[in-house]
Amino acid sequence: MKTKGLIPRTWRFLKKFFLILFVAQLLYIILLRWVDPPFTFTQLGDWFRGYGLKRDYVDRSEMSRNIRLAVISSEDQLFADHSGFDWKSIEKAMDYNKRKPNRVHGASTISQQTAKNVFLWQGRSWIRKAMETYFTFMIEHIWGKKRILEVYLNVIEMGPGVFGIEAASRHYFHKSAANLSRAEASRIAACLPNPKKFFASPASKYVLYRSVVIQKQMTILAADPDIQKIIN
Repeated sequence: MKTKGLIPRTWRFLKKFFLILFVAQLLYIILLRWVDPPFTFTQLGDWFRGYGLKRDYVDRSEMSRNIRLAVISSEDQLFADHSGFDWKSIEKAMDYNKRKPNRVHGASTISQQTAKNVFLWQGRSWIRKAMETYFTFMIEHIWGKKRILEVYLNVIEMGPGVFGIEAASRHYFHKSAANLSRAEASRIAACLPNPKKFFASPASKYVLYRSVVIQKQMTILAADPDIQKIIN
């Protein structure tokens, strides 16, 4: 009899628990529409590993238009057009990873990277990927593109222990993010695939080459009216 009574009570408790958890995370997502994230797991991870923690959240109006355009050109040229996921790139990445399992090829959009960095941890498990999909869907519908890009540029790692464009700008070029030139912005964007290996200054030959490619893409994308709505 005791066992029969325990199972329904446990089930009711779990339902209440997950309902409270769902409401709490939904309220947190809505709150972050206007409030900057207090911390991320990636930031804490770098701090615990001894990299330190340099960050300084700034409003999108305090970020150079150049850096907004540079990261779109570098990381997600379809940012203005998709609803959080670039399905063609995902299919290509999955096919590549099947053919070459020892090499991992990603296809994350800026929206996915923002969801991962704000709400989750680094890793490649299916559980984390499923949660990333959920949070990407939510921020696309609750935040919108401008807020997603603003948060992305505030929380993304741009060097060992360096998070966000303001900290990166001061770390590499000793100026505020509002004053970044096209060349400087493109060099920071060129480092994003691996910010612990590549540095905007002093820049390696690879970073300099990538920055030139990014600047060419910036010139092309700057004329796109949908991109202009996001970066202006």
